[in-house]
Amino acid sequence: MSRTLEFAVWFLTALLQIGVVVCAIRAKSFLQFFPLNFYMLVASLFTIVRFMVLVKFGLASSQYFYFYYYSDALLTICLFFALMALFAHVFHEMGAETYIRIGAILVLGLISAVSYFVVRQAQDQMLTHFVAKLSQNLYFIGAVITYVLWAAVRKMHETRTQLIQLVLSLGVYFSAYAASWALAVIYPESSMWKFGPYIMSLWLPLAWGYTFLKIPEGARLATARVTAAAR
Repeated sequence: MSRTLEFAVWFLTALLQIGVVVCAIRAKSFLQFFPLNFYMLVASLFTIVRFMVLVKFGLASSQYFYFYYYSDALLTICLFFALMALFAHVFHEMGAETYIRIGAILVLGLISAVSYFVVRQAQDQMLTHFVAKLSQNLYFIGAVITYVLWAAVRKMHETRTQLIQLVLSLGVYFSAYAASWALAVIYPESSMWKFGPYIMSLWLPLAWGYTFLKIPEGARLATARVTAAAR
């Protein structure tokens, strides 16, 4: 990817991320899906700051390297809690929000511990290795949890169209990122896997923005269509 095209994707990504928040406010869904909108706000800020760091220090600089991986870890944690917030929406009628929040903290703690034990033998830059491994593990776990959430949506015959769209969009996002990480490990010298993050950075805000903009809050999907969509 050329540098000009890469910069254009960055700016477009930041605009789309901010656009999600604007669409959510317009649809009066900002507070209802606050963790998702908070993630988009933080993501747009980090996208802009990453660009500033890149311009000032260069792609090969240690400043950009550290900021990229640390900010990616923070964003992944924010997205993980956004995913758990969708879980809380699905199980709202069962009054399970508190248990889901506690479970999310426990899962994050467990993944952090596993990531630490994996990289603790690193002789240098252990913290950097840790945040990179944490992001990688969260993407894989996020993909698995999203599939579990989709199974719950089907099992409970969830019909809220807006919620279903958000879950499906996040499932595609996590799956694509997890696949990119796996390809990076299997084929470290190939550059093909590097296009995945660029595509997904555009996909998620586009999908969520469309959901808030075009799907009314009270829209319902027929149960038969929910089942058919998963086949």
